[in-house]
Amino acid sequence: MRKVTLGRTNVSVSAISLGTWSYGGSNKIGKISIGWSNQDDNDSKAALIKSWEKEINHWDTADVYGEGRSEKIIGSMWKIIPRTSIFLATKVGWDKGPYPYWYHPKHIKHKIETSLKNLNTNCIDLMYLHHCNFGKKGEYFDDAMNILKIFKDQGKIRFIGLSDWSNKRILQYLDRCNPDIIQPYRNIMDNDYEISGLKKAVIKNNIGVCFFSPLKHGLLTGKYKNVPKFKDGDHRSRIKEFYDPEIIQKILDNCKKLEKKFSKHKNPIMYGVINSLFFDSPTGCVLLGQRNSNQVNIASSLGEVLSKDETNWVKSLYK
Repeated sequence: MRKVTLGRTNVSVSAISLGTWSYGGSNKIGKISIGWSNQDDNDSKAALIKSWEKEINHWDTADVYGEGRSEKIIGSMWKIIPRTSIFLATKVGWDKGPYPYWYHPKHIKHKIETSLKNLNTNCIDLMYLHHCNFGKKGEYFDDAMNILKIFKDQGKIRFIGLSDWSNKRILQYLDRCNPDIIQPYRNIMDNDYEISGLKKAVIKNNIGVCFFSPLKHGLLTGKYKNVPKFKDGDHRSRIKEFYDPEIIQKILDNCKKLEKKFSKHKNPIMYGVINSLFFDSPTGCVLLGQRNSNQVNIASSLGEVLSKDETNWVKSLYK
């Protein structure tokens, strides 16, 4: 597995890193589905072991993935896998708790302490602010950052990160946060990383970048031939593209082109849509969800940097 240095952190991680959102299983906040259905804990544990064997050494989770379920599964692995062999990231901020707004200092402190227990570790390598909802005027930002800095000063956090679904919102808080690493949403269909200005800022400040949902929640694999039905608690039920037959057919057509173009490579569809994210991101890795051992084996075949021409060709399919 090719390794990537996450910018100024000087930390070397696998180009294909492990996203564990699905390990939380089905989950809801109120009536809103936010999890993944049909996930078995034994599959999750087997995937973690296999990823370690395949030198996928960066695992990403969050406190709200299954209300701690994902973190606890990871924390149960250290009797098998050396804790020091994994660059471990989690997030805080998506759970308001009893408070009327996100990022209340007392709640952040409580949630980070809970994450440390769930993950069975004395130090979390990377703690993200999970989103950029810091109030209408950013009035809750400073308190949130101060809590993270306290934990960092105590040696319980190594690096601070910033995440959001919107590249523009990350950019809005980039100077104030000065994160070591950012986690933006990016895939070959939803790809405003450059035009938003975030790419330029990442290069200028030598920031590590970890792209999440690079397969658009699995849609880009081509496994969906028709409009799917998702169980209650599965966030994919809220993704509009899953319900558009024209988009599904377009993706299927593109998959045929990718299979032909990259036929000499293992898993040619994944090879194209995932590896096309690396050319302009020398300090970047891709957080790829891997729900079982088979998906880890597929992930371990990826991570190469496509040429400029190959990258542009893949991008042209999804314009």
